[in-house]
Amino acid sequence: MATYLPRIADQELEARLSVMGAVLIEGPKACGKTATASQVANTIIRLDEDAAARAQLDLDPQALFAGEPPILFDEWQVAPDIWNRVRRQVDDRAEKGHFILTGSARPRDDANRHSGAGRFSVMQMRPMSLFESGHSTGEMSLASLLDGERQTGLGTHLSFDDLLRRIITGGWPELLDADEDFARDWLADYLRQVVEVDVPEMGHRRNPGNLRRLLEALGRGVGQPVKLSDLAKDVGGDGGPIAYETLTGYLDALARLWLTDDSAAWRPHMRSRARLRTAPVRYFVDPSIGPAALNIGSAELKADPLALGFHFEALVIRDLRIYAQLHRGRVDSWRDENGNEVDAVLTARDNKWAAFEVKLNPRDVDAGAASLLKFARNVDTDRHKEPACLGVITSTGAGGRRPDGVHVIPIGCLGP
Repeated sequence: MATYLPRIADQELEARLSVMGAVLIEGPKACGKTATASQVANTIIRLDEDAAARAQLDLDPQALFAGEPPILFDEWQVAPDIWNRVRRQVDDRAEKGHFILTGSARPRDDANRHSGAGRFSVMQMRPMSLFESGHSTGEMSLASLLDGERQTGLGTHLSFDDLLRRIITGGWPELLDADEDFARDWLADYLRQVVEVDVPEMGHRRNPGNLRRLLEALGRGVGQPVKLSDLAKDVGGDGGPIAYETLTGYLDALARLWLTDDSAAWRPHMRSRARLRTAPVRYFVDPSIGPAALNIGSAELKADPLALGFHFEALVIRDLRIYAQLHRGRVDSWRDENGNEVDAVLTARDNKWAAFEVKLNPRDVDAGAASLLKFARNVDTDRHKEPACLGVITSTGAGGRRPDGVHVIPIGCLGP
């Protein structure tokens, strides 16, 4: 049996089980939901594999709840009737932490499925961060940065080639020790399953070539606010833009499979009169998906520094989201009509917020710091608190707080 590497989600799951009767863990296939839930579950029912268990939902549903809690119902969306059964059990037992559900696809809203409010706590899992996989020391803590503390670290242990491999292989638990060729084959099969099986099962039985081209277009547009009209043109190609309804249906399916993870626009009160842009910035849930959709590896990324910068940004945004989740935080982007932008604005509990620029090349740190300071000066701090942290996240080198107050954060030092 493979050794379980602790996940940041372990802490969140424990906390949620202590206050709610059931916890729903959602995230893409193969990100580690089942392994994490299995660390605390005493009874495991794999609904996607166990036909007898699915049959019991109709014949003897009470038997599914006879095991010792916490009871894990893995891939619950395969047998969606289990939702209402668990909800009723939570009401009847009036106990905390009795059930865990995992799901790699979010079902459409169903009038027959009752609200889980007050019974279910919902948490999201993503593939592993660099800290979880052992590639970041974590000595520059996001929690401490949000507390306004000075942080230092040295990120030179993560070489340029190591960083490329982490982008190409991603944070999938099955690929942590894989070489690049195996990882690329695994990811190609993963996306083939998405195109040929997962999305059609969600009711989208149209041209699979369109969906492949959409994944490629999203791969080219990683880290950019690509408009729907531009995506429609890219997907349609010589045949002209695909229909808006088709495009939004595909995007909805990818979101329900937890494969996309776009950054919404942060809309603070600003002193500047410049109009804020509201288009989301496009990301996948893991940086490996973009290169896999484009069928490129580390050699191609190395030959295209501009594209590499965007895919590095995708890795950083993934890690920020994972670390922010411990603080009930979210990561957005900010752009105005004059071309000013900030890659990540992290908003946490108690209205704490921080802003980060992502620069692959450490020589670009000065430009990133200048951009952050200009942005912070224009935020209306009469309506928002002062930022807890301004930081430039880069690929390597020494980390610390500069005289201007901006932290330099090598990605191999960042942790929760």
